[in-house]
Amino acid sequence: MIMSNTPPINFENIDEMADGDADFKAELVAAIYASLIELKEKYLEGAEDQNEETIHLIRHKVKPTLALFEIDKLSNIIQEGKNIIAEKGFKDDFIEHLDAFLDAWQEAFDYISEKIKEE
Repeated sequence: MIMSNTPPINFENIDEMADGDADFKAELVAAIYASLIELKEKYLEGAEDQNEETIHLIRHKVKPTLALFEIDKLSNIIQEGKNIIAEKGFKDDFIEHLDAFLDAWQEAFDYISEKIKEE
């Protein structure tokens, strides 16, 4: 069972990669922040246009970031979305998925925003 108090982004990985370099750490955090912004924009654009390719491209682009920093909840929801689109298209199930996506996205975004304020 996954603990509910697991943060949406693994900051230990960021600290490890930065190895005490505050500037590099700030760059990593900014890159994650920018990735999340682009993910939401493109995902919603793809959903609105019912364009599977747009969603595929942004999913592919952010996948390494999501994996590297263990942004697992959002990553898993994006994978579920891929399956829903493949099996059922952009119907009711996808609309429900979009709510889950936005909730998970907001959780990760709020977390990274708080970390930026702390830096």
